[in-house]
Amino acid sequence: MYATQALTHLVPLAKEVDDNKVTPGVLGFIVFAALAVAVWFLMKSMNRHMGKVDFEEAPDETPVPGSAEPGRPTA
Repeated sequence: MYATQALTHLVPLAKEVDDNKVTPGVLGFIVFAALAVAVWFLMKSMNRHMGKVDFEEAPDETPVPGSAEPGRPTA
């Protein structure tokens, strides 16, 4: 019941707004700025975590057929 009452009160208010002058306003700017700051902090954190990674690929230990040493092709 409350939802229908709220809708009946908001519909007349929506008709008062000029369709050519609708802007995001201050709330839209605040939300956009908060998202931008959050992405900046996430990128900063990701760069810090990626800097801690020390990855060295292990050599392939599967023997190659016809080779004397495992992992080295015959020349």
